[in-house]
Amino acid sequence: MPGSRSSNDQEHKSPRESGEDSEDESEILEESPCGRWLKRREEVEQRDVPGIDCAYLAMDTEEGVEVVWNEVQFSERKNFKAQEDKIRAVFENLTRLEHPNIVKFHKYWTDTHDDKPRVIFITEYMSSGSLKQFLKRTKRNVKRLPLSAWKRWCTQILSALSYLHSCQPAIVHANLTCDTIFIQHNGLVKIGSVAPDAIHQHVKTCREKMKSMHFLAPEYGTSVTTPSMDIYSFGICALEMAALEIQGNGDSGSLVTEEHINRTIEALEDPSQRDFIRRCLKTDPKERPGARELL
Repeated sequence: MPGSRSSNDQEHKSPRESGEDSEDESEILEESPCGRWLKRREEVEQRDVPGIDCAYLAMDTEEGVEVVWNEVQFSERKNFKAQEDKIRAVFENLTRLEHPNIVKFHKYWTDTHDDKPRVIFITEYMSSGSLKQFLKRTKRNVKRLPLSAWKRWCTQILSALSYLHSCQPAIVHANLTCDTIFIQHNGLVKIGSVAPDAIHQHVKTCREKMKSMHFLAPEYGTSVTTPSMDIYSFGICALEMAALEIQGNGDSGSLVTEEHINRTIEALEDPSQRDFIRRCLKTDPKERPGARELL
């Protein structure tokens, strides 16, 4: 998955120590079967992506750029074998995705040599960090994001969702938060961590992280994932972008409640912005507009 490098408290280390760590982190741990991608020791921050057990920085030896080496580990070989055809179909679809606002999914392969099989996939590396990180930095200087910037970001995210939802069959992101949206220095926004929904229940990683529970639609867990669930998650992202944060937004481990969300919406000055977000957050999924309609 995309993301920023894990900070290992480099600021507390001497240059000599940092240099040694840097050497260790650049050590090659593994090579892809085709020899193109080289997995390094340096880990990439996870951002609570369901299913992805670990992610490392890697080198694309053909293009000469850094990429992310993601690993999904299955608890047992029989779990993998039972789902292998479905998993391969899902990953094949992901490699075909081409959209300027979606983090590129390059390649995948399987490793079934051990008792716990792995699926490994390579994605684009977004070095400038997540939208969540950007909002935190912005909040130090301003109280609200300019409406024009908010609209540009929403348009780019909705364009990506519209593309995913129009695929046959529709691809549901299922993990849209400000941590899985990335912003480049030129203002280009990309959604990453398009988590293959088919593997969620077959891997060991737990999804229910308190700090991101409020991004999940009310119907999550009671039915199959649908595009309308992504619209709800987008509505929470749009609110967080507009207000720069939602009070009690889970960073301290506290759960964001419906009251926190409503209070943050009411504090927005622009009535059309409030209405737009409320439409996305309708409790009944049938009442939520589609991504194309919102564009």
